[in-house]
Amino acid sequence: MVAVFCLRLALGMMACLLALPNSQAPPRFYRVHFLTSLGLTGVALAFTGERSDPLFISAFAVLLLVLFFGSVVWHLEGAPQGRAAIILASVCLATTLVWMRFGGFYELSTVQQMHLLGLVGDDFSSALVLGAATTAMLIGHSYLIASGMSMTPLLRMLLVLAASLVVRAILSGIGLWLWTEVTPEPFSETETMLWLAVRWLLGIIAPLVLGWMAWETAQIRSTQSATGILYVVVIVSFLGELTGQLLFDKTGYIL
Repeated sequence: MVAVFCLRLALGMMACLLALPNSQAPPRFYRVHFLTSLGLTGVALAFTGERSDPLFISAFAVLLLVLFFGSVVWHLEGAPQGRAAIILASVCLATTLVWMRFGGFYELSTVQQMHLLGLVGDDFSSALVLGAATTAMLIGHSYLIASGMSMTPLLRMLLVLAASLVVRAILSGIGLWLWTEVTPEPFSETETMLWLAVRWLLGIIAPLVLGWMAWETAQIRSTQSATGILYVVVIVSFLGELTGQLLFDKTGYIL
C-alpha cells in the first residue's frame, strides 16, 4: 500500500507540472518536485521488498535515473529540455504504477480483473488529487519568498484539484453503487461504515470545501491564508486516499 501511495503522489506531482507555465514558476520549484518524486520513488522501491523480480527492480532503477536527470536539467541555466524531462518522468512513473498493479506484484480478485479500466482510473485520479493538492500547497509556499509571482500558477492548480476531486467522486460513487449491488447488507458492518465515512468526508468533501476557500482567498491575493488552507487540504487528501486504499483492499471496490 505504501509503495502504491508513493508512486501515485510522485506521478501526480510530475503530471501537475505540465499544467504550469514555465515562465511563471521559478526553476527551483520544478527542481524540488523532481527531487521529492525521486525520494518518493526510492521509498516505494524499499517497500516492494523481496516480492519484486529483477526486471521490476531494473524498471525502478531507470525511473530513479530519469528523475535524477530531471532534477539536474532544472538546475541548469534555462533548463534545456525541461518540459521533455517532465513528460518523460510522468510516462515512466505511470508505466511503473500500472506495472505494479497488473504485473503480478499484487494479486487481483476476479471482480477486480473485470474492472481493469476502473483500476487504472483509480490510480490516475488518485495521483491527480494527491499531486494537485501537494503542488498547490508548494506553489502557495513559493509566494512567501517570491511575493511578486503571478497568481496564475496557484489558480490553475486549484482548478486542477477541483476537477480531479470531481472525477474521483464520480469513480468512487460508481464503485460504491457496484459494491452495494453485489454485497448483502453492505452497511451492516460498523468498521467498514466508519472507514467509508472517513474516506468521503476527508478525501472528497473536505478538500472540495477547503479548495473553494483557498480559491476565494487567492482571488484577493491573500497567499499566506491560501497556503495555510492548502496545508490542511494536503493532510485530509492524504488521509482520504490512504483510507480509500484500505477500503479497496477490504472490499475489492473503489470506494
